Amino acid sequence: MRRFSSGGWCCVLAFALVLVALLGTAAPASAALRLPRGRWPLSASPQVLRGFEPPLTRYGAGHRGVDLAAARGTPVLAAADGTVTFAGPVAGRGVVVVDHGAVRTTYEPVAAQVSVGQRVRAGAPLGVLSGGSHCARSCLHWGLRAGEEYLNPLLLLDAGGDVRLVAATERAVVERDAARRVHEAALVNASLLAGPGTGWVMGTGGQHGFGHPVPGAITSPFGVRLHPILRVWKLHDGTDFGAGCGTPIRAPAAGRVSRVSHSSAYGNRLFLDHGRVDGLSVVTGYNHAERYVVHAGQHVAKGQLLGYVGETGYATGCHLHLMVWLDADLANPMTWFAP
Repeated sequence: MRRFSSGGWCCVLAFALVLVALLGTAAPASAALRLPRGRWPLSASPQVLRGFEPPLTRYGAGHRGVDLAAARGTPVLAAADGTVTFAGPVAGRGVVVVDHGAVRTTYEPVAAQVSVGQRVRAGAPLGVLSGGSHCARSCLHWGLRAGEEYLNPLLLLDAGGDVRLVAATERAVVERDAARRVHEAALVNASLLAGPGTGWVMGTGGQHGFGHPVPGAITSPFGVRLHPILRVWKLHDGTDFGAGCGTPIRAPAAGRVSRVSHSSAYGNRLFLDHGRVDGLSVVTGYNHAERYVVHAGQHVAKGQLLGYVGETGYATGCHLHLMVWLDADLANPMTWFAP
């Protein structure tokens, strides 16, 4: 195993401290940020070599940005309108930081061709990709931060969505939720290889009296897909119905609201426990809603209004993401719901 010299550790520490100073102070806890309309920081849609992997804890392991494949000498472009707040070397690596108001983008390694205080428009050249990349092949590391919070820079490509930062008092809850989701993702990935019956199941046909919660065509089915925002291949754990924001979401069958919550990925969520139906315990889930009009513990009838379609969380447009669990196993909703 390679060991760092004391000088190497000093360079690493210096690099981290300078970046903290460059990126500024923390944004207010629980602030809702309006992201700027953004674009790729390269001239074409690049290959993502490594996606954003937020750490489970503030100082934990992770990948605090995305790595984009690019040859040395490739022009690096501003991802959004802003002001250059830093352009120069940090621990031997060229770094450019652009302030967009609520957030900052970072680009490295870059031989800067801009100066501090310079206003830039989205797509304006900041410099060219230089040596010193941490990738196995030449790449641009593109980052996004709001104060001390790391965000996924690919969110900028979806033009102006709101992002909610987590208060310090909520951090422990969020970290536990993140750890749970990582564990669930591992189970799902294993189940995709092993097949139904080991984490997700097939329904027993769609003749159980469940109506569709919203009108509209299926825009993304259950199954493995390239995530439209995260840009990684993963299980799409439900069925998306295309419906305009504000469309009523209605209970597909009678049940009890077991939970109403918010998730950074799923947005506003609601879980409806239908008890045992045709020999199976059935729970349905509704995600990305604008808002809900029922509360946890409330019993609802089939067809009763639950809330309204929205685009909260990681969403590229208004839609309902419908999920189903059968005997606590994730299921393809359309193997349970009638066509």
